[in-house]
Amino acid sequence: LRRIRPTSITLLAFGVGSAAAAAIWRQQYMLGLILWLLNRLLDGLDGTLARITTQQTDFGGYLDILLDTVMYATIPTALAFSVDTPHAFQVLILLLISFYVNGASWMYVAALLEKRRAGAAASGELTTVTMPSGLMEGTETIVFIMLFIVFPSAIIPLFILMALLTFATVGQRLIWGARALAGK
Repeated sequence: LRRIRPTSITLLAFGVGSAAAAAIWRQQYMLGLILWLLNRLLDGLDGTLARITTQQTDFGGYLDILLDTVMYATIPTALAFSVDTPHAFQVLILLLISFYVNGASWMYVAALLEKRRAGAAASGELTTVTMPSGLMEGTETIVFIMLFIVFPSAIIPLFILMALLTFATVGQRLIWGARALAGK
């Protein structure tokens, strides 16, 4: 196991995820779903491998979250291109805005907490930086994206629902950030 670099798995996951997006764009939804699930499996393995082989690095954690963010934007975008649904792109923009604001809602606070030595290591988290919980997290995102792929004709209501839940998570994380940084 020590010979396998976690970053290699991260890059492989990204390649598989990119292939999933390409398949979805071509309306090969079953192939896209299989590749998406393989992407998520590999994404979970890189960090696990890093921890059990003591190969965790700050760059590895950074690359992992960066490529995850690309995948979370690429798959819905591929879906919007694959369907002939009015307003798919307008609703896609709403969804992507919710993702963008959600990322900002926790990443900067996480960086400040790490700077103050009050982040992941201080709280015993296994991640590179602290990640506050919220309504929409990794599992929920995976489930929604699976629903997008399985029911492409329903992406408008699904995109809207996910965007609303993601904005609710932003609210939760704003409260978390206010509490975590209060008086400091």
